[in-house]
Parts: sequence; structure tokens; C-alpha cells
Amino acid sequence: MTDKEILINRGSTTAKNGFKNEDFVVCEFNHWKDSEIAGLWLQAMNYDLTDIESVKATKVKGSYKADIQVEIKIEIKLKSLTDIQNLQVKLVSNPKGFNQIDKRWLKSYNELWNIPSDVYELLQHFTGENPPKIVNPRDERRMFADEFSQDEQQLLLKFLNDNKTLIVNDILKGRGKFSAEWMLVILKLKDTDTINWALEPINKVLNHFGNGKISITPRGSFKIGNITIQRKGGDNGRETANMLQFKINPAELVDQGI
Repeated sequence: MTDKEILINRGSTTAKNGFKNEDFVVCEFNHWKDSEIAGLWLQAMNYDLTDIESVKATKVKGSYKADIQVEIKIEIKLKSLTDIQNLQVKLVSNPKGFNQIDKRWLKSYNELWNIPSDVYELLQHFTGENPPKIVNPRDERRMFADEFSQDEQQLLLKFLNDNKTLIVNDILKGRGKFSAEWMLVILKLKDTDTINWALEPINKVLNHFGNGKISITPRGSFKIGNITIQRKGGDNGRETANMLQFKINPAELVDQGI
């Protein structure tokens, strides 16, 4: 990425009316003519502001991946074109924190990835759907990745490696008409009105987070590149703690300028 591209795709601003959630993003896009930050976002998406006739942003409910759908109507010469762009919005308050990007029951992932039965069974022990199958596990509710035998670890790592592209695309981009084309990360530190942001094409996001080796972490989770795969946990011990979740640190896009 060139210095000019980095400049266009990143920035900081003061949230004049406060900043709470995705509604801020929708509001800024819908008032793009008066919003400096919305103008920068549109330019980051390769639009010439002088070509834009109107912008309509709405939250997408029940979508598979994109959090906000932005409809941009562009008038070029005598033709009137309508462009639809889907944005995935990540709000971050800690530059070193992690953000859940996808969580589901194993059976839902199985519908997407057709997980082999032996791998599926191991993942059930990993998430806690099934109890540990070893003596003296670190956690009586589930197994950590490094508690499986060497052969079992290799089986799990091979599945992740063989299906890496499919998995990374599904959890970051999604499928269908609401699949995300862009990721907008907004970093707002506590006790400040300033927000830092980055808006990147989803393909660059896929490459940044998913382009790396498959491994087992020292804490017994799995990793695909910069994506951590772990048992959800928490939820005050409810059954939903046994879901599988994927996490990233979205602030890397703001800090590193991919």
C-alpha cells in the first residue's frame, strides 16, 4: 500500500455528538454532505464525491456478516447508477484487545464446511459439547488443543490448513447478498472524544488476518494467521459457553496500515 493509500484509508476525528455504537456510522453516512469523516470514508471506497448524488445507509438485520449496508447512488453524466456496498463495522476501545468476529454451534460450522466426523468429535471435546476424554484435564469442562494426542493435533491442524481459505472467507466476509465488501474499524479510547479509524477492502482484511501459519497457541487455542479459534466460554456457565468462536484484534488495521 502506498503512503497516499494509507492516508486515504485511515484517519482520526472528534466525534462531535459523542460516539456510542454503529448508529454513529449510519448517521455520518446519511449526512455525508456535512460530514467530513463520511466524505473520507467514501473516498476510501474509491468514490469521487462530486459524482455522488445521494447516500443512504441502513443497519442490516439478520444478515450473515455485514453490519451496515450502504447504498450509494452515483450520477455519471446522463446515466444514473446505484451502487450497493456492504460494510462490516468493528468498534474497539482497546488497541490491544480482541473482538469476536464469529461464533456458532459446531453443527452450524459443519453445515458450512462439512467437517469430517473424527475432526468434529475432537472439536466437541475442544468446545465442551463433550467432556474431556483424558485423565486430569486442565479444565473438567473441555479440552485444550495441546491436550490432544500428537496424532489428533495433526488431524485438527490438517483440517484447518486444508480448509483455510473457506474458513477465513466465511468468518470475515460471509456469503450471499450481505457478504461484507469492506471492514470499517473504529477505535475509541476511553475518556476521549477522538476516534481513530481504518476502512479497508475485505480482500486486504482477509489477507492480513488469514495469511499466516496454522498453529496451536501456548494457551491451547488454535490460530489461523492472526485469527484465534477457541471455546467461547463465559456466559455464567450456560450451554452457549460451548460454542466455537473466532477472534481478531481489529485495531491492527488502524495501527499497522496494512
